[in-house]
Amino acid sequence: MKEINLRDYYPFYTKDTVVEVPDEVADLLREYKLAEAAYFLRTYRHKAYFSLDYDVNVERDALVIVLAPEDILIQEEERGRLYQAITLLPEKQRNRICSHYLLGMSLSEIAKSEHSAVSSVHEGIQRGLRHLKKILEEI
Repeated sequence: MKEINLRDYYPFYTKDTVVEVPDEVADLLREYKLAEAAYFLRTYRHKAYFSLDYDVNVERDALVIVLAPEDILIQEEERGRLYQAITLLPEKQRNRICSHYLLGMSLSEIAKSEHSAVSSVHEGIQRGLRHLKKILEEI
C-alpha cells in the first residue's frame, strides 16, 4: 500500500488529502501523470499551440459536428444496409473484409491466420468489395 496526495492528481482538491491505495493504483496514477507531462512537453517543443483566445481545446471542440436527427437516421439506415449486405457475402470474403476493415488487421496478419498467401487475401478482399458493391446497388 502506498500513500498518495489526492491534491496532486485531482484539481478540485484544495487541501492535502492523503489516502492509502494499492501499489497498482499508485503506479497507474503515476504513469498517467508522467504521460500527461510528456504530452505537454511535446506540444511545447513542437509549438503545437491551438489557441490563445479561449481554451486549450477550442479548435477540437469547434470541429465536433452535431448531426441533425434526420442525418443520424440516414446514417443508421445506411449502416444497416451495409451490415445486411456484408451478411450476404460468402463466408471467406466476409471474414477477410471484416478482419481488415473492422478489426484493423493487416493483410499479412490475415494471411498468417488463414495459412494462405498475402496476394490471395488481397484478391479475396478486392473480390469481396466488388461483390459488396453489387449487393448494395441491388438493395
